[in-house]
Amino acid sequence: MSCGIALAVALAAAPMAEAPAAATAAPTPVSVAHEPLYVDIVSRARTLERMVREWHGQTPAAAGPAAPLPGFDAFKAEAQALAELDMKAHLDLKARDADGDLKCILRGISEDMPRRVAAVEEAATAPERRLALDELAYLLNDNAGVITAPPKPPV
Repeated sequence: MSCGIALAVALAAAPMAEAPAAATAAPTPVSVAHEPLYVDIVSRARTLERMVREWHGQTPAAAGPAAPLPGFDAFKAEAQALAELDMKAHLDLKARDADGDLKCILRGISEDMPRRVAAVEEAATAPERRLALDELAYLLNDNAGVITAPPKPPV
């Protein structure tokens, strides 16, 4: 008898087992968007993003030197404070052993923020400045968006 036929006979003769219970879905991670630390991060990121978008709108696209940005020193200090809060949030999530994606994203934003701010500060021409402002605006938008997005179960 071939192996296939033997297996079919054995399965047909075996008592019927109950169907396996449905695999329990991994629990959906709990959102941290309502917690004070994360609310603060979202608020600060959105405020800084508005400032960056305003500067972007005031920066000419044509070639020429980049003009000084009004209030940039205060902005730079606020961006540094936001980066520190992002790292604090990363460490908070790490201590909870929670939401690996958000934890990692917040760390990345914390590390990237000073580089993006420096790129704005160091841009010599208006087009370079506009590009640096665009990239910083996207980072700030992501900073708020990853926190407020509904959490997804791990895959």
